[in-house]
Amino acid sequence: MNLTEYFARIGYKEPSHKADLKTLTELHEHHIRSIPFENLSIHCGEKITLDLETIYNKLVRNKRGGWCCENNLLFSWVLKEMGYDITRLGSRVYDNLKDDYNPQESHLIAKVMIDGKPYIADVSFGVSSQIWQPLELISGKDQPQLPGVFRLVEDKGVWVLQKTGRKPHVPNESFAGSSLVNKSLSKKIYCFTMAPRNIDHFEQTCNFLQTSPESLFTNKSLCSLQTTTGFRAVIGWTYCEVTYNYQEGVDLVDVSTVPDEEVEKVLEEKFGVVLENKLVPVNNKACYNI
Repeated sequence: MNLTEYFARIGYKEPSHKADLKTLTELHEHHIRSIPFENLSIHCGEKITLDLETIYNKLVRNKRGGWCCENNLLFSWVLKEMGYDITRLGSRVYDNLKDDYNPQESHLIAKVMIDGKPYIADVSFGVSSQIWQPLELISGKDQPQLPGVFRLVEDKGVWVLQKTGRKPHVPNESFAGSSLVNKSLSKKIYCFTMAPRNIDHFEQTCNFLQTSPESLFTNKSLCSLQTTTGFRAVIGWTYCEVTYNYQEGVDLVDVSTVPDEEVEKVLEEKFGVVLENKLVPVNNKACYNI
């Protein structure tokens, strides 16, 4: 870990080495606007590993993005190097079609203790479910951020991350009825417990998600990056740019189709991602919305 190199990667130009809430919040915001949430390795014939050195080289030195295990492992490593008290946790993502949480803990997050208070840090869920700042680990407290109002609710030791958003406005009528556009104002995102998880806890799930035909990630090539006003994403050949609260209580959702030969150009220009191997975009039918 080279903190100076990481700070440069996320554009953190006046880094503070204090392990306090202000620094954690600044790191969190810079990371989500600089390092994309993406699974493109799967669709470029590359294997995703949980090896820290491999993740560091990919995300920092090669300026790629990664999915949650890559981004949040890197971020938790940074925090640990800076002196934060961190615990890695596993969470189960909510499945809208099943109206239940997935059985496996596929999403890695971090609990950070600061001055005796716990916070949840998560720099890699992507699209509209991405928290912008760390959340206080307090049950039932509304925590407004530009994406919407997040809250953590605890019941019998299980914590649930919820979000209340806004009504989407989709100018492109051909996408107005798309399943990609989340029309529900409130949603559950994932649930978790306080059980500490080591890196190897996610090894089997990591392999499943990048190889199984049942996995969302084998059925869709995804890349998303938060901006100062919302986020942008490309799913297969569909490009989305979202502006939060462009009118009171309304998010602007611009959606368009990208020609196959221009997908990698969009990835470079909009996400700063340059691929070494040829991408085969995929957008099969699967439960996913932005």
